[in-house]
Formats: sequence, C-alpha cells, structure tokens
Amino acid sequence: MTHGGAALGALARDGEALAGAALAALGVHIVRQALGWEIMGPDGPGPGFFPFGYGALMIVLSLGLIVSRARRAAIAPSAAPGAWRAHVRPLVTWAAFALAALLMPVIGFVPAFAGLTLFMARFVFTRDWGSSLLVAALCALGFWIVFPILLDVRLPAGPLGF
Repeated sequence: MTHGGAALGALARDGEALAGAALAALGVHIVRQALGWEIMGPDGPGPGFFPFGYGALMIVLSLGLIVSRARRAAIAPSAAPGAWRAHVRPLVTWAAFALAALLMPVIGFVPAFAGLTLFMARFVFTRDWGSSLLVAALCALGFWIVFPILLDVRLPAGPLGF
C-alpha cells in the first residue's frame, strides 16, 4: 500500500473524520429540507433562511475538519490501537444533533432544541443539572421569542403549538 493509501485508510478509521463526514451528511439533509421552505421573501428572511445557513455552514466546517484530518493523517498515519474511545463523545454529540433534527417535525423546534441544549450542557460540557436545565429553558425561550414572536418566522411546531 502506498503512503497515500495508508493515509486514506487511517482517515477512514479516524473518529473525527468520520464525525465530519456524518456532520456533512446531516448538513446536506438540513439544506435539502430548508430548500422546501421560503429562504428569502418580499418581507425578508423566510423560515428556511436560518436552517439553510447553518446547514451550509455545517457542510463547509465539516469538510474543513475532514481535510484537516486528511492532512494530519498524511503526516502521521495511524493512531494507537484503542484510540477510538477518544471519539465516542463527538460521535454521541453528532447523534444528539441528528436526533434533535429528526424530532423537530414531531415535537416541534422549541422542545427539540431545549432537549439538545440540555444534553449538550449536561453531558458534553458537564454542567450540573440545575444550570443545564436553566440554560436549556432560556435558550429555547429565547428562540421562541425571537423567531415566532418578534420576527414572525414560523418554526416547526409540535403538538403543544411551539
């Protein structure tokens, strides 16, 4: 196997590169969904504007991560065996993002975003339950006030109406 082939093989086993590929795929899904909504209307940004923007940004940043890891793999191929454990946290974070995106049409944007924020604060940033719940509630409330109320931008609503 050539040095380039070894680097590509190492990249295929690299948790960060795999997470980057998964995030890029999620970004593509978000952009495709956002294209079904109005991006820019006569009154300004429509409901697809922000999802399209963060989906596109997610794709660009994920591809940047993959390229960065590819360069690093070409310089120093193959991590130590068992190094995959260090990538569990990023993969679980990606799974939480994906789950929140899947739940948004079912339970609504605000509850799905609150759940994602709670998870991130508690398990990724290891904050206590009290501050995690407070951050989740305030962030969800902030989104609900800014978008549906102040900007009159519809977010996916669940059975509770938000």
